[in-house]
Amino acid sequence: MKKTTSFIFGLALALTIFSCSKDDDNSTMTAEEATINAKMDIASDDVADIVEEQESSTYANSVSGKTEQLSPSTLSTCATVTRVPAFGTAITPGTTVTKTIDFGTVGCVLANGNVVKGKIIISFVFQPDATTHTINYTFDDFYHNAIKFVGSKVFTRTMTVGTDTNPSHPVVTMDMDMVATFPSGNSYTRVGQRVREIIEGYSTPVFADNVYRVTGSWTTLFPDSSIRTSTITSPLKVKMSCIAANKPLLVQGVITITRNDNVSTLDYGDGTCDNFAVFTFNGTSYTIVIGN
Repeated sequence: MKKTTSFIFGLALALTIFSCSKDDDNSTMTAEEATINAKMDIASDDVADIVEEQESSTYANSVSGKTEQLSPSTLSTCATVTRVPAFGTAITPGTTVTKTIDFGTVGCVLANGNVVKGKIIISFVFQPDATTHTINYTFDDFYHNAIKFVGSKVFTRTMTVGTDTNPSHPVVTMDMDMVATFPSGNSYTRVGQRVREIIEGYSTPVFADNVYRVTGSWTTLFPDSSIRTSTITSPLKVKMSCIAANKPLLVQGVITITRNDNVSTLDYGDGTCDNFAVFTFNGTSYTIVIGN
């Protein structure tokens, strides 16, 4: 009987210790976790730039799509773009357009220094007179800085109503449902929405002077089955001009991350083109590297 009582007591104590340990784990958010989130954010914005440029180029010139390669003034020259209907063919309204952006299998260095390989496949219905466009895209063995992305996104691109002080410009809503697998083998599932509005540069034909404002929220499922909820509490700023400095394009804004009742922040800075962000948890701040 004593042995049984001792066993039950020991088991209860072990469960209590394990439970406390689990609670302690759930009360901590680390700079490493923030870095993982930041790297996924950077990848999302790079992909958004590529997809948006390729969709816009079709409307700018439906026959040539501007070019069969990404312009060196925007992202990269090492990608090959193919299209259905083929380049050189006029596209009539109502036609479904499919573009495949192929970065190869070795690694294609984007102008901001990030390395990608594999393919992004986008499709949309060509509707030149519509104020709202939907763009679907998927990944085909696609890697961003050695992180493999699987899944899909849907862009809804809407033109705002122009005023005397604020001309009409596009607002893109991005619905995300994807899995990112890091070189360590750990996989992270992200579901949510980002809204991206161009606030500078839309009136010029130069893509590199564009500036975007990003809002939204999403959840990320970690390998240990815990969930982080991220909300942009200060709008993010994306500056295409950081390409010239070979730096990440995400330069400003704050994301607030919650896990259970615990809160941390990820601050991307003051608008300077650099590779850093500041992660803060429990009053302690850490500088993390967000670029390649």
